[in-house]
Amino acid sequence: MISSWRKRRAGKRAGKEQARNENGEMELSIPRDFRCPISLDLMKDPVTLSSGITYDRPNIEKWIEAGNFTCPLTNRVLRSLEPIPNHIIRKKIQDWCVENRSHGIERIPTPRVPVSSMEVSEILSKIDVACKKQDGSRCLDLVAKVKSLAKESERNKRCIVSNGTGNVLSEAFAAFSMAAFDENVSVLEEILSALVIMFPLDGEAKGFLGSASAMHCLIRFLSSGDLSRRRNAVLALKELVSSMEDQRKILNQLSEMEGAIEALLKLIKSPICSASTKASLTIIYHMITSYGNEKQVGNKLVNLGIVPLLLEMLVDAERGMCEKALGVLDGIFDTEQGREMACKNALTMPVLVKKILRVSTMATEFSVSILWKLCKNEKKEDGGVLIEALQVGAFQKLLLLLQLGCVEKTKDRVSDLLKMLNPYRSKIECVDPIDHFKGLKRPF
Repeated sequence: MISSWRKRRAGKRAGKEQARNENGEMELSIPRDFRCPISLDLMKDPVTLSSGITYDRPNIEKWIEAGNFTCPLTNRVLRSLEPIPNHIIRKKIQDWCVENRSHGIERIPTPRVPVSSMEVSEILSKIDVACKKQDGSRCLDLVAKVKSLAKESERNKRCIVSNGTGNVLSEAFAAFSMAAFDENVSVLEEILSALVIMFPLDGEAKGFLGSASAMHCLIRFLSSGDLSRRRNAVLALKELVSSMEDQRKILNQLSEMEGAIEALLKLIKSPICSASTKASLTIIYHMITSYGNEKQVGNKLVNLGIVPLLLEMLVDAERGMCEKALGVLDGIFDTEQGREMACKNALTMPVLVKKILRVSTMATEFSVSILWKLCKNEKKEDGGVLIEALQVGAFQKLLLLLQLGCVEKTKDRVSDLLKMLNPYRSKIECVDPIDHFKGLKRPF
């Protein structure tokens, strides 16, 4: 009882008086009605629940998204989970901020009302109608509106995505892709740029986007000179090939489409951004590891110069890029043509040995796998790549990896490599292992 009396007295004092700070100066106190009951901070976007209590929107939305269906203050079950903007309180807070600007208080901006599920459904219905009528201009305006709303806030984006926008946009892209490309290029571009915001897509949406006509449009965008089109197209293709559903069918379509492989490689040669380069590497990786005609695709990539390109990239690539580039090389070196190209390149052994224990566990496993493939297929009597590997300290690195531990498959390959390298150790002078191992990373 004494405790509750003290709380009431403290509450009255906070509402009526001004507190002093550490320097003894008068400090402004925020009125209790202007504070969010959850965070106790000044509300910037006050909303009222069906219980009649007002909260700051971000705080109460987190509460509801966590699976709570009661009012935090009254514990009453909420009749509706849609918070209603409290314009009266918001206006009072703004007036109070203006009155106290001499104390360094900034006026809170008038927040935009977030989009509702009903509004999203109405827009999607209009897109569907415009799509059936092949009204590209109308559809373009509606898609632009959806994209604008999604970019306004994370809450808007979640609401738009949860209402099946990805499916509607994918269906619209497939529908307009069946008509003349030149006539619908603007609406297709707008739909694609909006779709990228909706990732990841579900199976139904990927089905529309993976249709033959839609795939042809994506490749045309990928081959065009416009940077945003190329970026959005490669991200959409990555979304398609990363799914196990119909992956082989999509990869088969992709490999047979004229200019597809060249366009993907162009994104690596002349990068637009890190995301598009990684997406291109991911697609190529799936094409040479999950597709039924890997060798043909691998040989085509080798002829286009992918081996020296990736080796140069690996010299100073960051972790994610490094892992993907090594994964692609690992697949490329399953082909004899790829291995021959690697053996001719002076960067191959120094780069591969350097990546062991320096980047990540995945990079180490790929590097060991590549070394094993190159050394196992070496046919020169003088040792060839085996000598090169020893000269850059591969033997010591592999011994250390064996001692630190690795997965069984990698351990077997390390053992094989040590057996292959051992007979040539007396013929060459290895690098100083102490300097070579500076900054290495343990795999665990």
